[in-house]
Amino acid sequence: MSLPRVENPWFLLFLLAFQTIFILIVYQGNLAGVFRGLSGSPQVPDFSKPHDVYTNLSLLARRPTEDALPYCSARSPLLVGPLIISFRVLPSERKIIKKNPFVQSGGLYSPPHCLARYKSAILVAYSNQEKYLHHLLYYIHPFLQRQQLSYRIYLIQQVGNGTFNRAKLLNIGVREALKDEDWDCLLLHDVDLVPENDYNLYICDEYYPKHMASAIDKFHYNLPYKSFFGGVSALTPEHYMKMNGFPNTYWGSGGENDDIATRIQLAGMKIVRTPSHLGRYKMMNSKKETEEPWRREYQFQKCYHSPSCEEGDFCLKRLFVTISR
Repeated sequence: MSLPRVENPWFLLFLLAFQTIFILIVYQGNLAGVFRGLSGSPQVPDFSKPHDVYTNLSLLARRPTEDALPYCSARSPLLVGPLIISFRVLPSERKIIKKNPFVQSGGLYSPPHCLARYKSAILVAYSNQEKYLHHLLYYIHPFLQRQQLSYRIYLIQQVGNGTFNRAKLLNIGVREALKDEDWDCLLLHDVDLVPENDYNLYICDEYYPKHMASAIDKFHYNLPYKSFFGGVSALTPEHYMKMNGFPNTYWGSGGENDDIATRIQLAGMKIVRTPSHLGRYKMMNSKKETEEPWRREYQFQKCYHSPSCEEGDFCLKRLFVTISR
């Protein structure tokens, strides 16, 4: 004699499975999300739904005692993927400071709720580009904080109106940064590039130098040529020493990138790249900013010489460099 349907174990098993799948669909939002969750495969960022760059930062809060801090999770729960980037409104210094309350004087940050698993130094070489700097700092601070990194931003300014020497500035910045900390990674960052996706982690590859800016809007999100190493790159101190740093002889922009790519190859290494759907960057207007030299010099000297940054300063470690040929 057959059992009634409600007492049939196969029917009950089917009903349980159906209810489980229904609950997962409601939780994940759609059926594809369920299968991604079950397979463990990473979710591809949806560029049709960008987020504000300060999303999730309100979740950051200090723990009662630093001794009780656990290690940060291997994958940050604060990441949001694609970001809304706009350069139409110039953020003020005061606004940048107010929106990043956990950034300490000297441009130093550590997660307030956990112990960072990684320490990165961000080195930005620039000259007469203060507006670019405002935009970059407004976006890069929350970008890095959501990645749960311990980081410091170094600004290496070439004073005067001479021809720019990016590579020499970065050599100086690396030397000074390594005096402060045994950094896991050195991020060499152009001042006019802003990352568009916070899954582009600012950490180094263990074995080889990593090119981060693999898809810049200026180049229609494609590499301009195969050996391109410009924009943003990540090297461990060991990589940097192995390739003997950057060349000091290139004045102007662009030429040193090809030389660096050759140095990497001669040192027995290769370039690895961030996948193009993650390594997306927006480039700011290429026109140089014009500002009174005396006003610019006063602002930077004020922050550099003060023992601690006051409100109205960028609160970043600045290096002042006068370069002559």
